[in-house]
Amino acid sequence: MSAWPKTNLGGVLAKLEKRYGSLAPPKLEGPFEMVLWEIVAYLADDAERAATFEVLRKRVGLTPKKILAAPIDVLAEITRMGGSIAYQDRAERLQIAAQLVMDQFGGDLASVLKLPAPKAKKLLRQFPMIGEPGAEKILLFCGVLDVLALESNGVRVLTRLGFGEEKKNYGATYKSVREVTLEELPGDSKKLTSAHLLLRRHGQEACLRSEPRCRGCVVAAECKHTHTRA
Repeated sequence: MSAWPKTNLGGVLAKLEKRYGSLAPPKLEGPFEMVLWEIVAYLADDAERAATFEVLRKRVGLTPKKILAAPIDVLAEITRMGGSIAYQDRAERLQIAAQLVMDQFGGDLASVLKLPAPKAKKLLRQFPMIGEPGAEKILLFCGVLDVLALESNGVRVLTRLGFGEEKKNYGATYKSVREVTLEELPGDSKKLTSAHLLLRRHGQEACLRSEPRCRGCVVAAECKHTHTRA
C-alpha cells in the first residue's frame, strides 16, 4: 500500500486504495500513443477502448507514418469498434493528429516532453479531442508534470467530497478542484498518477453521475453529497 500524506485527500486516497488496490495506467508508449488512445474510441468503456486500440496497433500501427499511410476506410472501420458516434470523424482525426506530429514535431511527439509545462500543454491541446485536462494527463502519465490531472469521474468525486467547487462550466470546475489538490498531495508524478486512477475508478464504480451508490461507499463519511441525500 502507498504511504499517502496526512491530509484530508491523503486519507481519502488511502481508503480508496484499500478498496480498489494498486491500479496501473494503460501500457502506452509516449504521448502520441496517448493521443491515439483518446481519439480511437468515444463513450466506450475501458475494455472496449483497449480492444479497439489493440486492433489499431495490429492492423495499422501506432506511428504517425503508419497512421497516414492507412486507408481512411480502414481507420473508420476500426474507430467504429470504439463507438458508432462520429466514427468517421474520429478516423479523420487520427490522421490529423499524425500529420500534426509530422509537421510540427519532426515525426516524434516525445519532443514535447522536454518543453516547459505551459508550452507543452498548449501544443498538446492542438490535437483533436485533447483539452487542458487531457494534455495534463498525458504529461502526468509521462512523468513530467507534478499536478493532479483529472478526468470527469475524478472531478465529480472530488467536488462531492468538498475539494473545489462545481462551477457553471467544466473548465472552471476542473481548475477549482486541481488548485485545491496542489496543497493536499506531494509533487510526485507516480503518486499523482495513482491518485488519478483511484479517483477515476471510484467515479466509475460507486460515485456515479446519477444514482451514486452511497450505501457502502468507503468515503461516505467524508462526502458532502451523501449527507445532502440523507
